[in-house]
Amino acid sequence: MKTLKYIFAILILSVSFVSCSDDNDETPMEPNPVEGLNKIYEFPSADHSVEIYSEKTALEVGYNEISIRIKDMASDKYVTNAAATWMPMMHMETMEHSAPHSMLSNTESNSVYKGYIVFQMPGNDTEYWDVTLNYNLNGQAMTETHRVSVTQPADGLNKVQVFMGSDDNRYVLAYVNPKTPQVAINDFQAVLYKMENMMSFPVVENYKITVDPRMPGMGNHSSPNNEDLTFNPTTKMYNGKLSLTMTGYWKVNLKLLNQSGEVLKGEDVTESNPESSLYFELEF
Repeated sequence: MKTLKYIFAILILSVSFVSCSDDNDETPMEPNPVEGLNKIYEFPSADHSVEIYSEKTALEVGYNEISIRIKDMASDKYVTNAAATWMPMMHMETMEHSAPHSMLSNTESNSVYKGYIVFQMPGNDTEYWDVTLNYNLNGQAMTETHRVSVTQPADGLNKVQVFMGSDDNRYVLAYVNPKTPQVAINDFQAVLYKMENMMSFPVVENYKITVDPRMPGMGNHSSPNNEDLTFNPTTKMYNGKLSLTMTGYWKVNLKLLNQSGEVLKGEDVTESNPESSLYFELEF
């Protein structure tokens, strides 16, 4: 009887040892590089597909962060180091034009290419946006153009301004952050481009954008400790601070100043002038 108990104990230990060994041999799962993003498009081809992701559920007028993956159907794997580039294009009834956009760059995962596009206007039944992608697939240069839908933001708030400055240059100014405003001093970020022609939108460097948030429904009061937006040469964006003292609807009044301090667009908020002609809108 003691012998049987001894053998039984040995068997249990053996099973436990094998189980622990199997657990230790498990390969840890790789993190999903597009976790938390929405796949808003998938464009299949004969031997591969192009997937487009965004934090949003659709492409909207204004600033859109976009991630792209290219899947090789033969290997069932995503293509790494595809040297992807892109070009957005708006096809109107009488003309065509592009949009401000960043380069596509690899993220920590070499199979994800990330950038942003600032769409200036929505599409409709007769006027539409498409995006041309250039990339390498198994040593072959590929070019594909895909039509995309761009709509007005669902909240109806203005987060992009296309305007003519007093210097007779056309500018595109777009809100970037905070994505989720808080009752706090928020990190404030925007991008500024100049329209050289229908296809060229260079980043505007070293200007200044003054910040004056107001609550029109609450006596048009402002808030303390805001910081004007100034150019960051690393990110090519404008950074500042946005103080929001309560929830509700805010109009963030702005003025654009060039390197000489000349006002190109926007006005001070005063008792006789309750809002600037250059502004963003927030509601939270």
